[in-house]
Amino acid sequence: MGGNMILVVDFGGQYNQLIARRIRDLNVYCEVVPYSKALEAVEEKKPSGIVFTGGPASVYEEGAPTIDKAIFEENIPVLGLCYGMQLMSSLLGGDVQASSEREFGKTMLDHTEHAIFNNVPTTSKVWMSHVDKVVKVPEGFSTIASTKNTEHAAIADDARKLYAFQYHPEVNHSEYGIQMLKNFVVDVCGEDQSWTMANYKETLLHDIKDKVGDGKVLLALSGGVDSSVAAALLSQAVGENLTCILVDHGLMRKNEAQEVEDAFKDSGMHFIRVDAEARFLERLQGVTDPEDKRKAIGEEFIRVFEDEGKKIGSVDYLAQGTIYPDIIESGLGDAAVIKSHHNVGGLPDVVDFKDIVEPLRMLFKDEVRALGRELGLKDYLVNRQPFPGPGLGIRVIGEVTKDKLDILRDADAIFREEIANAGLDQDINQYFAVLTNNRTVGVMGDFRTYDYTLALRAVKTSDFMTADWSRIPYDVLDTVSTRIVNEVDHINRIVYDITSKPPATIEWE
Repeated sequence: MGGNMILVVDFGGQYNQLIARRIRDLNVYCEVVPYSKALEAVEEKKPSGIVFTGGPASVYEEGAPTIDKAIFEENIPVLGLCYGMQLMSSLLGGDVQASSEREFGKTMLDHTEHAIFNNVPTTSKVWMSHVDKVVKVPEGFSTIASTKNTEHAAIADDARKLYAFQYHPEVNHSEYGIQMLKNFVVDVCGEDQSWTMANYKETLLHDIKDKVGDGKVLLALSGGVDSSVAAALLSQAVGENLTCILVDHGLMRKNEAQEVEDAFKDSGMHFIRVDAEARFLERLQGVTDPEDKRKAIGEEFIRVFEDEGKKIGSVDYLAQGTIYPDIIESGLGDAAVIKSHHNVGGLPDVVDFKDIVEPLRMLFKDEVRALGRELGLKDYLVNRQPFPGPGLGIRVIGEVTKDKLDILRDADAIFREEIANAGLDQDINQYFAVLTNNRTVGVMGDFRTYDYTLALRAVKTSDFMTADWSRIPYDVLDTVSTRIVNEVDHINRIVYDITSKPPATIEWE
């Protein structure tokens, strides 16, 4: 990028992705790197500014994350946040100690007049989350903001363009936090806010063509947002040299497989749809444990792909719809490994290829959607709800059968249709139906019934790591319930899940 970017250095903080998202929302490109590779990344990428994230460690503890002091001699502006402030202070001669009065949550910040606080009221709410604090600032620094319990809540060394906040400007609870980040990124670092998805699309297309050339590319197309956008991007870049395989395992939502085929079959790529429903249902017979179901579905997917891979033979590149959170969450620096991502399971063992192409690996989910729109994908693909890899196999509680899947498909389609009709589809981050294995007594007309209970789940979340249940209006829930009971056989009771995450997970299995 040649200096036209911000580098976010991760010290294991929970908000590392959020900081990067806030900067990109300012139309400024940025990347997250682990602290252990920070100096190397600075030398390679030559960023216009650097942000140190927070982290759970204490700088005075043995083995705490640290960084080479040479990073402060690069003549590049640095902003340290929370642990990043404490580390900067400690390395440059300040003193950090455990605080006698810890600060967690909203607190009032008072600041002096300073460029980093342009367009920020003298007093505003910020979000604190710390047990340590700077008790002596390094030489050359001055205190520019304080709170009731933290004298040095923000410090600055204007001569070296080094700044630090004890609080978290990136979270919504910090009223003017985004403005503070903008002041650093734009005013201090000189970024021109010219990064857009339209010009980034052209960069991606150029990079793919440069890497792949005339090579053959194979992509496993699931129908989800990530793989659909990857398919559209690769199709524009390499055309008929792309082969996409859609494994229709019978566990997709209503009409989903056909929608994906309609979107891509005439796009210039080689599109292969494999009808594998019977294979998957046979593999799932008698399987009731959620983890066993996931494993069975994953293994069968690989076997189906293995059979198709043998027909295709050798390809030059294997494409994956890996996105940036996958990279970060799979273990960046000392950040806790949240989950391991395996986009194509054991496929590398059964298909001969020389390299992997991951064109979306630097994009967040909403940026992937924005890229999809730039590529001209239909809204029903770009705005598709998050969907687990095992599909409806883990939204049918207990044993999976075709009858149960068909019941769930119809009920889920009604729920999603009515949420859209009510204009709530853009406000709720994820919503779906679950067919429980509970059967209850009901009355339909003059007849007694003994049928399934259907659960509805809808949540609001910014990161899918925590979530709150959505307050869907009663009249909408009433319409959904009435339609499902009247239009879908074998369901006589509807319940709405009002549990947040934690303690529950978003999915039921």
